[in-house]
Amino acid sequence: MAPASRRQQRPRRRRRGGKRWLLLALAAALAVLSRGWWWPTPPPAQMILVLGGDVERERHAAEIASEQGLPVVVSGGSNPEFAHWLFEERQGLQPGQVKLDYRANDTLTNFTSLVDDLRRARIRHALLVTSQDHMDRALLVGRIVAGSRGIHLTPEPVDCAELCSPESRQKIWGDGLRAALWVISGRDLRSWAAERLSLELR
Repeated sequence: MAPASRRQQRPRRRRRGGKRWLLLALAAALAVLSRGWWWPTPPPAQMILVLGGDVERERHAAEIASEQGLPVVVSGGSNPEFAHWLFEERQGLQPGQVKLDYRANDTLTNFTSLVDDLRRARIRHALLVTSQDHMDRALLVGRIVAGSRGIHLTPEPVDCAELCSPESRQKIWGDGLRAALWVISGRDLRSWAAERLSLELR
């Protein structure tokens, strides 16, 4: 019985070793690809990136842009009429100073829809504006996705006071994993899985 028992245990040891190597490979890939996290000191902020979802984020960004003269990109924000009124008429920014982008539908796509545009524009440092209770998840996702293109993010949280609703670790790290897989594979595996499931159910 002993030899048979030993034969049954060997594959389990191999599987554990395989998982270890996979984790090490993933950690190494993230260390290289998310270099915006640990790269040498970036230049001063070159732009403001606003994640839509609350008009207070846009108001906060408009104030910073007015003070520092930085361009603004709003990803998935309020409707164009309100945004133009807020940034141009109320805050007095130039029309060319603000770009509205509506391609994103969640936190991951806030970054994946824009990051290559930012790299082509030679952006290396952006101020990230979102609500305080969303910042942990946004910063994790952003530092993985934008970091993979050498872009450093500095958080500019918007106080949400009593409206704050802290996000769970599961939600934060779940989106972090999606971001890592996007960097490695070039696709959002959640969307890919949903598309495959939809095709199979037809």
